Amino acid sequence: MSKTGNGILEAHFFLRPAADQELTTPILIVGGSTAAYAATLGALQAGAKVCLVQPQLVLGGQFTSQGLPASDDGKLLTPYELIPPDRRDPNQLRDSEYFALSRSQRQFRQCQRQNQPVAHQILQNPGGSWVSHLSVTPTVAANCLNAAIRPFLEQGLLTLIPWSIPIRVLMEESPRRILGVQFKDKQTHHQFTVRAQITIEATDLGELLELGKIPSRVGQESRSQTQEAVLPEDPRPECQQAITFCAVVERSSQSPPPLPAPSGYDHQPWLQSCDFTDEFWIHQPDRWQKHDFYDPDGMFRYRRLYRSQKSDTVHPGDITVLNWATSPLGVNGRPPDPSAPLGCGNDYPFGCLLGVSPEQRQEQVIRARDRTQAYIHYLQTQSHPELKPRGDLTWTEDGIALEPYIREARRGIALTTIRHEDVAAKFFPNQVRARTFTDSVGIGQYHYLDVHPNHAQGHVELGDGHDALPFTLPLSALIPIDTEGLILSAKSIGTTHITNAAYRMHPMEWTIGEAGGHLAAFALMEGVTAQEITQQPTLRMAFQTHLTHQGIPIAWLNDISHEDPDFAAIQVLTTNGILPLQNLQTLNFMPEEAISWGRFRHALIQVLQRLREATPLPFSNVTSMKAASSVAKAWLEGQNSLDRFQFDPEQPITFSQSKLLLEQLALALVPENFNVTLAENKPMTNRIAAQILWQLWTSTCHP
Repeated sequence: MSKTGNGILEAHFFLRPAADQELTTPILIVGGSTAAYAATLGALQAGAKVCLVQPQLVLGGQFTSQGLPASDDGKLLTPYELIPPDRRDPNQLRDSEYFALSRSQRQFRQCQRQNQPVAHQILQNPGGSWVSHLSVTPTVAANCLNAAIRPFLEQGLLTLIPWSIPIRVLMEESPRRILGVQFKDKQTHHQFTVRAQITIEATDLGELLELGKIPSRVGQESRSQTQEAVLPEDPRPECQQAITFCAVVERSSQSPPPLPAPSGYDHQPWLQSCDFTDEFWIHQPDRWQKHDFYDPDGMFRYRRLYRSQKSDTVHPGDITVLNWATSPLGVNGRPPDPSAPLGCGNDYPFGCLLGVSPEQRQEQVIRARDRTQAYIHYLQTQSHPELKPRGDLTWTEDGIALEPYIREARRGIALTTIRHEDVAAKFFPNQVRARTFTDSVGIGQYHYLDVHPNHAQGHVELGDGHDALPFTLPLSALIPIDTEGLILSAKSIGTTHITNAAYRMHPMEWTIGEAGGHLAAFALMEGVTAQEITQQPTLRMAFQTHLTHQGIPIAWLNDISHEDPDFAAIQVLTTNGILPLQNLQTLNFMPEEAISWGRFRHALIQVLQRLREATPLPFSNVTSMKAASSVAKAWLEGQNSLDRFQFDPEQPITFSQSKLLLEQLALALVPENFNVTLAENKPMTNRIAAQILWQLWTSTCHP
């Protein structure tokens, strides 16, 4: 299945600190999440030295140690050829990974495809799962993650410490700042300390927030806390998302000995075999449709990870991951009764991990693992004795993942909290994207707010607020309100219980981690704090420029890929409202369409005003800049300062007209070469306008 390797890096790449040893590093990343890996890779790619401390040997979180290498992609990432022609969205792309994902995340996905061919063919979805657009085995995912990070280990830029958990946050007051973290090695029980200039909280449960008593929230908030209209007046911290211990199993040609039933099977509420099912029913427009376990639309193929043939049919030798919540349950082949209990899989909704003691948390983790063992035992003994646990793919003996799949963490109170009203489709009528934050540092998309509620009472019903539009990641959601030296990542960023349900998905968690890693490296390189980057527009735009040069999209534009030569210019100008979106009913920038006088005038004023407001003035020609900004200010206020430029704001502007305008406005600041190819008397396009504005900005402003 995998060309090389079992997903674990060689032993010499790992550091095991001695008792009471103290290490120092520029950037410390804490946690074994997908975001922890992406933050590490991002910071390394930006040229920084990093120390990553995690609880396991394997890198990757959701893709590996949590046993779910079937990516939860939004609909816009569906491979074009898999969409029926009559159901294709006009915003759908033939190769959406160039537009919706960063360059590094796309490379990871391509690596997985190449390392798990199907019948000697490279397929878009090697595993052929029907809910995920890309699925492979955990070891293939791990090998690809290792391949990207190995060069930095060989160069000595990454210190990788496994088997360790945080036990104390080192803090100074006035101003409140994190200085480092004390850890315990789970195997040796040695305690050691890592001091850092910047620490990234990338644990799956937001553990540093709890240890450091950093302002945070758990579970479902109140309306007064988040200003989300759908919430009740009182918080419900016990209302959290269920966890799941995923399990990898094969449809074998033989019947292996079944896993033993866990203690308490058919006695404890979370181990009742009568709740389990291997089938599910879905309501079609006119009838109920039953899907058996091995149906093309059944549970096995739901997250199938490996297939021996290019087929929707499940064959012996195929491998899947069991990760199922609930479904309507038929009786003796009859359609479900709406009042009947739901059939269950291995989701564990019987408790919560946040806001409880470590002992209570560990008890819930053990129960959740037992539930998955009970589910496998049920399937093997009741209907599918041929199921074979694949512990060789999960680094365990029984095929159950090393760690639970975590859907919700303790969330830091950040400078910006991403609310329901920023994401849900109902708040953006007749639009195709949700809020584009001016300080966006990434994009994501999941078509609905996917909450797996636990059994606590009081979970909010979203009703028509479940659907979500393509959204953005504000930089300020990564910055805690009162703690310096800390960047929030993974599921601990400034989301709410509601919006976390979309931001927690695999591609978005990668995006969050990648942005945080680059943020830490950029802050150190510029000698500033993350807070200063967030609060100073010039610094923020410089950081956004850095991200886009790395092939990271920060605005939803499905006609400007991260390989486009004008990607950085168009992404940053659009995100900051300098070249605002023309049509909110498409995801297009429309680079080759003519730009109007009014649109170009607005954009030019925005650039000049932003340059004028920068403090101190970072210009090569301060006198000319002040003069230009004074003219721009008068023009903005409607004074007749540019008599020779009477125009219809709806008409296209030509290149020659724009050049004359720039010469009168900015004088010596006009770049000598605009890199334009159109004849001067032809209408200027959005792309050329972006080139001109970008050269004016970048040739003048040096943050």
